[in-house]
Amino acid sequence: MRIVLGSAQFGLNYGITNNVGKVKSQEVRKILSYARENNINTLDTAIEYGDSEASLGMANISNWRVVTKLPVIPKKTNNIPEWIDQQINSSLLRLKIPKLDGLLLHNPIDLLSKNGNEIWKTIQIKKNEGLVKKIGFSIYSPNELELLWSSYRPDIVQVPFNILDRRIKTSGWLQKLNENNVEVQSRSIFLQGLLLMNPIERSKLFYKWQSIWSVLDTWLINNNISPIEAALGFVFSEKNIDCVIVGVESKNQLNEIISISNSSFNLKLPESLSTVDLDLIEPVNWI
Repeated sequence: MRIVLGSAQFGLNYGITNNVGKVKSQEVRKILSYARENNINTLDTAIEYGDSEASLGMANISNWRVVTKLPVIPKKTNNIPEWIDQQINSSLLRLKIPKLDGLLLHNPIDLLSKNGNEIWKTIQIKKNEGLVKKIGFSIYSPNELELLWSSYRPDIVQVPFNILDRRIKTSGWLQKLNENNVEVQSRSIFLQGLLLMNPIERSKLFYKWQSIWSVLDTWLINNNISPIEAALGFVFSEKNIDCVIVGVESKNQLNEIISISNSSFNLKLPESLSTVDLDLIEPVNWI
């Protein structure tokens, strides 16, 4: 199963289509149990996802592979190794597990600072010690890889990849990562739920991209495909994507995703849907 279970919703009110708020602990347990029954064995979390790590720890995840992310390193940090040690140990305590399958930098541009080599060397030591199996980056744009690749070689890269945001592929980086045996995990496949909305649900904030929505909505109707089938099918059709991170608010949502994901896909959505308009494809710019 190529699905990785994301957990931002377990610690935050996450996503523009989220109408239930942070997922309650009882539902978290149901989601985790159902995921394991369906051969999903990896969790994605982050220190910055509110109390997501604590929520997972309370649900007993001892038989899961867990990937977490270090937050931005404070500028006035005097002792980088000590700070990273503290972050990792605190994560393990919250998660109630002895080691991590993956440790990513949530802000890999930290590596371009004067402390970059020390940061990378410290997490490499954690890998050598067996506390972390794989290390890497969580990026927003392929441009970050252009800046980092010559000095830092990750085991894992998390990238945004969806119907609208195809930069990791069109830039050539998806193929390059694959050729260098880097595990590629796609996130933002639903663009925080925006790609799952029916036309009448989209807020006025997104009206200026009506030409894109017109192409997408027409394609969905003509091909008799639901928005969620298209979003999942598009990403699963890309063979160079190793894992697909999905976040859910309920067991029922996960059931729907698993059911769709078990289909065989070869979806080719219109090239005209691909955009590099950062105001649309980077949610941080949604105001």
